[in-house]
Amino acid sequence: MARAPRQGLRTGLLLLPPMLWLGVAYLAALAALLITSLWTQDDFTGEIQRQWTLDNFRDLFTIDVYRTITVRTLEIAALVTVIDAVLAFPVALYMAKVASPRAQRLLVIAVLMPLWASYLVKAYAWRGMLSEGGLLDWVLGPFGLQSPGYGLLALTMTLAYLWLPFMILPVYAGLQRLPDSLLEASADLGARSWTTVLRVVLPQAFPALVAGSIFTFSLTMGDFIAVRIVGGTSQLLGNVVYDNIGAANNLPFAAAVATVPIAVMLVYLAAVRRTGALDNL
Repeated sequence: MARAPRQGLRTGLLLLPPMLWLGVAYLAALAALLITSLWTQDDFTGEIQRQWTLDNFRDLFTIDVYRTITVRTLEIAALVTVIDAVLAFPVALYMAKVASPRAQRLLVIAVLMPLWASYLVKAYAWRGMLSEGGLLDWVLGPFGLQSPGYGLLALTMTLAYLWLPFMILPVYAGLQRLPDSLLEASADLGARSWTTVLRVVLPQAFPALVAGSIFTFSLTMGDFIAVRIVGGTSQLLGNVVYDNIGAANNLPFAAAVATVPIAVMLVYLAAVRRTGALDNL
């Protein structure tokens, strides 16, 4: 008789929505990450000591190099987001309000096509273009200029290219919901095209821009591969996490560093919740 309630419980758990299971798994992973960050590593044996301590967070916030890397990561993420927003807005506006239905479909495919290529292929393509004697040197040479080489500028250019589709698509979806009657009313009142864009289109598209920024900002903060390919000697938080999981084998400190992007994104999501941006995801 005791098996019936157990079988009913198992059946009920199996019938839970898949998205709920994903949420439970995600929260469990975050809990495990936080718990691991409160442990420490024995300096002599390298073994993890399961004793509660805040030493990892103290090192993270008191050692200058980690503070510098944290600030650099935030700056690069913000710069990539701004660049993608500036590039994505006119493209999405043309797709949504100017192009014909057939051209819209072709442009959406064109925006999606870079996502079909491997991340590594695109990153190494930028490495080839930015290298000495590469494509940029060949194009800029007649003007007395040269490629910036590898470093923070190259990293910003590469990440802005990689995440641009994630900004264009939400903005395009948001502008598609913009009624044409608003644009016609603005024109009837004598407003010029730039005035309509700045005072009518841009405020309506702002939530979609914020929605796209969630992708570009978070993806940049978590990136560690492009930094190694085109970033030169620069480091971001993702590199610190990767190095401490691999060569240093200091899993507790890596977990502590990983909590920084998570905390930043939680604050960011809480700040943009009131803009309606989450409705555009």
